[in-house]
Amino acid sequence: MTGTLYGVGVGPGDPDLITLKALKILRTTPVVAYLAADAAESLARAIAAPHLPGGQAEVVIRVPMRTDPTPGQAVYDRAAEELAAHLEAGRDVAVLCEGDPLLYGSFQYLLNRLAGRAEVRVVPGVTSLTAASAAALAPLASRNDALAVLPAPLDAGVLRDRLRAADAAVIVKLGRHLPKVRAVLDELGLLHRAVYVERVSMDGQRILPLAQVDGPAPYFSMILVPR
Repeated sequence: MTGTLYGVGVGPGDPDLITLKALKILRTTPVVAYLAADAAESLARAIAAPHLPGGQAEVVIRVPMRTDPTPGQAVYDRAAEELAAHLEAGRDVAVLCEGDPLLYGSFQYLLNRLAGRAEVRVVPGVTSLTAASAAALAPLASRNDALAVLPAPLDAGVLRDRLRAADAAVIVKLGRHLPKVRAVLDELGLLHRAVYVERVSMDGQRILPLAQVDGPAPYFSMILVPR
């Protein structure tokens, strides 16, 4: 029998936000794998570290952070084969994923390659969207409200149209796109409603009105536009 592949959501940053189901898998699975950007430390590994018992085999999947997705696809090809070798030997593998494995998560690329070759189970995790809403005490939507989750790299015109069509929104992947997003929100008269959240549940967490934010935004930041 082959091992089981687990996509394990470890939450947005605070190790205490890991679910009980994820905790059980982290403590019993013989192989853990996780993504890391180039030579950087893996955030998913750092979040899970307090709960790992030690003695597990670890597979580091180093993905180049490039606009061109081609090099990354080759990395996932190689990683899938390395994980498949463990699975075919009967060893369960837990792939650690920031937030939730299937919400803007890279686990989907391994899922696409390994589904059908082993049993796959996904353990959902607390998302940065819901963690930010909780930290900011900002209810995002209720009743029949339509909530839009929008990546900041979208063209300004696309962002404008989708914000107009939504009752509330979360804008993720800010980084260098913050000035563009801020300008669109200002144009739509939404700047006064927008809340900026940075490094939610991690050291250095910041929450303040978007109108007060100056300077560049880190990767781990987002804008909430509540109802």
